[in-house]
Amino acid sequence: MHRTPSRGRRLVVLVAGLSLLVAACGGDDDEEAADSSSIGDSADTSATTGVEPESPGDGVLVSAGDAPAAQGAGLSEAPGPDDRELLDGFGEVAIAITNPDGSVKGWCVLLAETEEQRGRGLMEVTDFGGYEGMLFVWADDNSSSFYMRNTPTPLSIAWVDAEGEIVSSTDMEPCDDLPGCPLYPPAGPYRFALEVPKGDLGKVGLVDGATLRVGGTCAT
Repeated sequence: MHRTPSRGRRLVVLVAGLSLLVAACGGDDDEEAADSSSIGDSADTSATTGVEPESPGDGVLVSAGDAPAAQGAGLSEAPGPDDRELLDGFGEVAIAITNPDGSVKGWCVLLAETEEQRGRGLMEVTDFGGYEGMLFVWADDNSSSFYMRNTPTPLSIAWVDAEGEIVSSTDMEPCDDLPGCPLYPPAGPYRFALEVPKGDLGKVGLVDGATLRVGGTCAT
């Protein structure tokens, strides 16, 4: 999670974090990293190339500091299961992941774009309400670490730069609500971080050589 605590409706707050050093499971890090991650049923929706980009929506373009990757997912269909349940205090956004072979997958994920949301992350979350994961967004490049304090679900995280390219990724293990939880640092500056259930980065397609695009509404 980012070093900023996060939680939600059926999920719980993970841990409050600072804003520049360590992010646990989805938050910025300053003292202890906060936990944040998102899991959910896949929105097995495919995107097609050659489609006009969707409107970023929800202020994601502004939240991401006009990052090229936040210009819109450009999906032909809005992704996400109809029965998903939004986590209290968070938004949602469509993302598109283009694999090295050119194939594109669209997903609906929880959105943590404010300091408070990034601080809460997905602490104490065990049910992701139909969302594929949680996307953390910053207006400027960040280099904070993440940690899993008070996060019961094993997670995988991928840090992504402003262009939508993967900086690095790793798996993160649960940690009790106590000081001293391990920190998970990125390999370099990033603008986005996507947390999913452990092992699901391959499922959503966010692997080496893949690119991420953000922006647009989920299915209604």
